[in-house]
Amino acid sequence: MRVSGPLARAIAENIVHRPLLPRVATYARFVGTGGEMLDQGIALLYGAPHSYTGEDVLELHAHGSPVALNLLLQRVSSLGARLAHPGEFSERAFLNGKLDLTQAEAIADLINSATAETARAALRSLEGEFSARVREILGQLVAVRAHLEGTLDFPEEEIDAADSAGLGEQLAGALSATARLITQSNLGRMLTDGVRVVIAGPPNVGKSSLLNRLAREDCAIVTAVAGTTRDAIHVEIRLGGLPFHFTDTAGLRATSDPVESEGIRRTRAAIAQADHVLFVLDESDPGIRDPGDEIEGLPAGARLTWVHNKIDLIDVEPAARAGPSGDAVYLSAKTGAGVALLEQYLESCVDYHEAPAGAFSARKRHVDALRRVQTCVQDAQEAFLAARGQELVAEHLRLAQQTLSEITGDFTSEDLLGEIFSTFCVGK
Repeated sequence: MRVSGPLARAIAENIVHRPLLPRVATYARFVGTGGEMLDQGIALLYGAPHSYTGEDVLELHAHGSPVALNLLLQRVSSLGARLAHPGEFSERAFLNGKLDLTQAEAIADLINSATAETARAALRSLEGEFSARVREILGQLVAVRAHLEGTLDFPEEEIDAADSAGLGEQLAGALSATARLITQSNLGRMLTDGVRVVIAGPPNVGKSSLLNRLAREDCAIVTAVAGTTRDAIHVEIRLGGLPFHFTDTAGLRATSDPVESEGIRRTRAAIAQADHVLFVLDESDPGIRDPGDEIEGLPAGARLTWVHNKIDLIDVEPAARAGPSGDAVYLSAKTGAGVALLEQYLESCVDYHEAPAGAFSARKRHVDALRRVQTCVQDAQEAFLAARGQELVAEHLRLAQQTLSEITGDFTSEDLLGEIFSTFCVGK
């Protein structure tokens, strides 16, 4: 049981009834209000700021009996403590400067790691590798911004040709470093979150059959009745060492059925969050049509692939082809022909085979922020080269700097902090 805050020492004195030396494990009796023994175990006191949270922290290592632990919890609560919110210990560590935000998030990623690769990547972020890359770019932008704003304060000091060339090189270097970090962060995001693949398309084209074939089990109900799938069905499948989160969705069509309409709304919501959409078509249907507006809402950077199913009905060979309107895979979910081609194709789309030695964990918000930084730096570079004014260049760099600071938490909102730490488990 962990207690953090200014009352930790007083709570220790009331429960243990003996002095505790900081960072020394002490075997002790844990006593109640009337002096009765509640349990016995190990007590540890960490004095601020030399603790996980940066505050005074008391740890009581008791026996695992739920009854005994509940009695101890009641005793601690009676002395002024309260139950921690999810992630509150890590949040306090962040607020007290013990961790930056990427390191705090890496703790949750480490706890939730499903493979050795994701655990190693989370540990690198926890050690500060990702933060160091962010701050390296931040330093480059601050240096250029300081030079520009210095000349704005002293207009008689014009930027000479040599300085101009040097600033241009610094901007180009920052832009290249940001592009590299986006690539690395996207790999880290896939290691942490996996690849979100949505299986979409009209009703009765074999979406659920395809999911079952990929999962090697009957996860979704399959019938000849159109519109069987009403809700999204989620299955995690590992391909080439990377988790793919497949979502089978309701068929897209015009309908007056309120239940099916809700399923279609959820389909569109899933598409809006997808990394990759597999749009399934019935290749045996002579009336196959352009889906048109049915694929609207595909997010920026997401990939769309046409899956031509039911080739077993028209004697077409399995194939994966590139086309002007997008890649296409021809297969039969019923017989399994071509499904291996689809799996190989999905692996190649993310260009992932094995996490490099320096991979670190990252999240979608990091990648999104870095893309905004990239846009700001590109705007600054264009304004600088076009000589549109140092004020404009400096403003673009200020926005880029602010966005980078959101990643590490040097600049962030309370709403964002609440959203991040609410996903942590209680006790971390």
